[in-house]
Amino acid sequence: MHRARPGRRALLIVDMQQGLFNGPAKPYEGDRVLANINQLIHRAREAGAPIFAARHTGPHGSPIEPGSPLSQLLPGIAVDTKIDTVFDKTRPNCFFGTGLAEWLADAEVGQLVIVGMKTEYCIDTTCRAATDLGFQPILIADAHTCTDTPALPAQAIIEHHNLTLNGPFVRLMSTASCHF
Repeated sequence: MHRARPGRRALLIVDMQQGLFNGPAKPYEGDRVLANINQLIHRAREAGAPIFAARHTGPHGSPIEPGSPLSQLLPGIAVDTKIDTVFDKTRPNCFFGTGLAEWLADAEVGQLVIVGMKTEYCIDTTCRAATDLGFQPILIADAHTCTDTPALPAQAIIEHHNLTLNGPFVRLMSTASCHF
């Protein structure tokens, strides 16, 4: 299990990429979520906190294959590929098959601020995995999103996950109250 300094925070931005954000179904309050994530990137950078950005990729030949236009980060996101760590993943868990846990350990990170999309897939799975690995995840309630599904509207999915994850898996926080 990971052991880290409990006060050091890092920012993890999940799947804020062309193919997911600009797909046929638009993410719930996507512009607001993107603006909130950019605020958090700015605060993290000012504080010298590490910033990590995950991109979900599919197999070769898929629309989101590694390096494809749809796998690229949104042009409006303030991630700086020269100083921030951008990595690809193939599963909902940002830790599975990536170096994320090791990078966080090397940076002495204990608290992981999690933002991005999609709430019910990669956000949920990564929050639960972070806890299992000994990190202290902080989910930013107003900085993750998803799209409507046939069963539930996106707003209900987000509210449900904020309530379900808060406590046993994450500490819930707003963009305004999160500092690094």
